[in-house]
Amino acid sequence: MSVTTRQLAEVATLARLQLRAEQAESVTRSINEILGLVDQLQALDLQQVAPMAHPRDEVQRMRTDEVTETNQRAAFQAVAPAADEGLYVVPPVIE
Repeated sequence: MSVTTRQLAEVATLARLQLRAEQAESVTRSINEILGLVDQLQALDLQQVAPMAHPRDEVQRMRTDEVTETNQRAAFQAVAPAADEGLYVVPPVIE
């Protein structure tokens, strides 16, 4: 698969990008190199390769699930402009 300079110009127009003539050849060449690499990857036979979530087989270190902060809701709501029954009261935004 390859891209022509004309196709690149059409895509640039659709994306609302300005592409100068001197840039067009360089960008077209770069895109074609990337597409060539994609073609090489697609040509690989991966039927016997199991999918993996991550390339490294490591286990995350887990910490104990314990409360480390105290509940300070009353202190936070004491400085709030308005609070009612443990909830912050805000003015309506939709009429």
